Order: sequence, then structure tokens, then C-alpha cells
Amino acid sequence: MNWKNLSLASLFALLSVSAVAANAQNEVKPAAYMYGDHLDIAKVLSIKEASASGCGIVQTRLTYLDSAGATQAFDYGSYSQSCGQGN
Repeated sequence: MNWKNLSLASLFALLSVSAVAANAQNEVKPAAYMYGDHLDIAKVLSIKEASASGCGIVQTRLTYLDSAGATQAFDYGSYSQSCGQGN
């Protein structure tokens, strides 16, 4: 194997490792919200509710930016939005 092939193989290996690292940074591990937790929410990015077949409490994930600009997320229980408005 000559130096040109070795350097190209090294370059592709380095790019692959950096791409994996970038994807790992995009994955946000959500925390479980506890009543009374201090939340540093500068901007809400998304609120996703687990699918529910009826009324009741469902798992909801809020993804947001904190004041430092880092993406954070937490899970909490909320009343299903798929319920009718009746009592």
C-alpha cells in the first residue's frame, strides 16, 4: 500500500468518526421532570405527546433551548390532547 492510499484511508476514517460524533451530539437524552425542578427555557423547540387511544395521562416530551443555547429535553406526564372538550 502506498502513502497516497494510506492517507486517503486515514482521511475517510477521520471524517467517519467526526460524523458519528456530530450525530451523537444531536441526540438529546431527556430528563424526567420532577415537580419543583428549575427549568432554564429560553425557547421551546417542540412538544411531542405519546399517542393515546383515549383520555388520560400520557407521556409528553418538551425539547427546548436553554439560556446557553444548548438543546435540552425532559419528559413529563400530561393530560391527553386527543380527548374531547366535554366533561
